[in-house]
Amino acid sequence: MARYTGPRVRISRRFGIPIFGPSKYLERRNYGPGVHGPKSRRKVSDYALGLGEKQKFRYYYGLLERQFENIYHKAAQRRGVTGETMLQILETRLDNVVYSLGFGNTRPAARQMVGHGHVKVNGRKVSIPSYEVRVNDVIEVRDRSVSRQMATRSLEISTSRVVPAWLALNKEGFKGTMVRMPVRDDIQPIANEQAVVELYSR
Repeated sequence: MARYTGPRVRISRRFGIPIFGPSKYLERRNYGPGVHGPKSRRKVSDYALGLGEKQKFRYYYGLLERQFENIYHKAAQRRGVTGETMLQILETRLDNVVYSLGFGNTRPAARQMVGHGHVKVNGRKVSIPSYEVRVNDVIEVRDRSVSRQMATRSLEISTSRVVPAWLALNKEGFKGTMVRMPVRDDIQPIANEQAVVELYSR
């Protein structure tokens, strides 16, 4: 399973936002990486801006270049606003839904949980993190001691996170349901999706 394994704080400092979650180091050094410390930056082109926004999404959701490009093309082929559709596809990936429900305390942990077969969708084991969850699908942690222990620990850690309005969580039953498609106001994207659309539209 390919995934990003490089430095995380450095990436967050490059973009000036906690892409991989809160970091005390990022709070202390809220400027770009490098030996010269804070320094003025040249004005970036529209292309560089779009590229940066795309990279934010890629790192945030843990996707490789080809995976993200495929998601954009899938969104472009569907009806509706391409940018919002792309966000919906990203948010309704099974690994992200598992994270949003709190069964995984980080997106990489949720992705690993799915990949190792700890999750069922509508009663069937699904081990593909990119599986696209649909309205009324029931996501459940498998009834195995290892699976339930992992989910319990994550639920305890992620108590401060609010479950999105488009998902319903049954914490006692280790189940969640996607009650509707998320809209842009639900998602609060980490980057500007329109800049990404314009980048790919060139």
